[in-house]
Amino acid sequence: MKFFKICILAIFAVLVAACSTGVKLDDNNRVATVSAGSPLTYDPISDPRSSVYGKRSIYFEFDSYSIDPKYASIISAHASYLKSFERQKASIIIQGNTDDRGTAEYNLALGQRRSEAVKKALLALGVSESQVEAVSFGKEKPENPAQTEAAFKENRRADIVYR
Repeated sequence: MKFFKICILAIFAVLVAACSTGVKLDDNNRVATVSAGSPLTYDPISDPRSSVYGKRSIYFEFDSYSIDPKYASIISAHASYLKSFERQKASIIIQGNTDDRGTAEYNLALGQRRSEAVKKALLALGVSESQVEAVSFGKEKPENPAQTEAAFKENRRADIVYR
């Protein structure tokens, strides 16, 4: 009987280990290494001198999902990166966010429209739809929890997160 219990525990441990992905589930905008059989020699996402390094948020006006033209260069830089590394399966999740004014339902819908607007801009620049996912967090993930206009501006955004 004791041998049977040990076997069951061992099988369970093997199954749990086999299901592990090794991917940390966090939202710190960290970049995963992109590879498909051959190592990359240069990754502009990790290069502080590149046009995409650290520029992963698109900010919006109050109650709007229109992208300000000043963010065109950021979107273009990410589109170029994604197109360059399409074969290596580079992909992103665009996370739409809002400030905390308004209902949860309204903010989820607005956050989704913001992420979809960024996705549409990337697709218009030639990025494959399979590389881009748009989601909304509404008001659930504020960048700045303060109740000031400056904090509200920081929270009205779409974040580009590489996976």
